[in-house]
Amino acid sequence: MPAPRTPRRVASVIRLRPEHAERYRALHRSVPRPVLETLSRAHVTNYSIFRRDDTLFAYFEYTGDDYDADMAAIAADPETQQWWTLTDPCQQPLDSAQPGERWVTGEELFHLD
Repeated sequence: MPAPRTPRRVASVIRLRPEHAERYRALHRSVPRPVLETLSRAHVTNYSIFRRDDTLFAYFEYTGDDYDADMAAIAADPETQQWWTLTDPCQQPLDSAQPGERWVTGEELFHLD
């Protein structure tokens, strides 16, 4: 039996608009089941979002074979698109984000298993 593949670790950050902090928190108390199922179908596991002041930090592990295709499938999902119409106004991309980029991916500098 082959050894399990090490998941791809993905971390990203975005700013939280302070005036939307409570709304964002409330939205994440009940993420719609179809959005969660889309993430699972796209091989996203161990997904967490953390907040510190006005910064959101997201972390997940990707266990699939085609990251770009799976991320495109998430973006194309109508339920996820609807979810984003609720969450996007709560967020503000970092100054270092490229045009059209929202969450910016962080560089992994250290990992301990």
